[in-house]
Amino acid sequence: MTEDLTLDEIRDRLAPGIAANAAFDGWGDAARDMAAEGAGIDPDVAALAFPGGAVDMIDAWFASIDAAMAQALPPETLATMKIRARIAALVEARIDAVAPYRESLRRALAILALPQNVARGAKLGWRTVDGMWRAAGDVATDYNHYTKRTILFGVYGATMTVLLDDDSEGQADTRAFLARRIDGIMAFEKAKAGFLARTANRPSLSRFVGRLRYPVR
Repeated sequence: MTEDLTLDEIRDRLAPGIAANAAFDGWGDAARDMAAEGAGIDPDVAALAFPGGAVDMIDAWFASIDAAMAQALPPETLATMKIRARIAALVEARIDAVAPYRESLRRALAILALPQNVARGAKLGWRTVDGMWRAAGDVATDYNHYTKRTILFGVYGATMTVLLDDDSEGQADTRAFLARRIDGIMAFEKAKAGFLARTANRPSLSRFVGRLRYPVR
């Protein structure tokens, strides 16, 4: 019974339908109301579920893609892969999810690029890359947590930009672009690990100066 749905459940249910309509009607009331009617939900109730308008609808769509990605690649599947393959598979799952809705994505990114929406758009992008790294098994809590996500944020954003104009079969050009960028991430992580290993046991200048000031007794 749709009457018993919470607003969160309504958002989850309507997000894919709104995205499908947004390619033709934009991220506005018309797309939302058409999705609501198709799902048997009162359009007035649907409006309550998206008080922030277009940005809330886009947020819900991105969240639905996150959920689809997690369903397509459960932990037991990812556990059989090396880290590079995990990240590639997670991004490719998102490519598969949004490829049929490239015009909707184009319109969504244009809305998020507006000055008043830039912070919200960055937050949504960070949520996505954080979810991918967590799904891949990353448990870092130090600066690695942020460097990994920052780098993937750039790679993911660039990949989605390439996808918008990719007419190759099966988005082959986008996938090739992604593969090259992920190779770059892995090379960086390898180089960083090597650097940290080389410097781990080097004398610390700050500790040395501290001992000059406060000698160990």
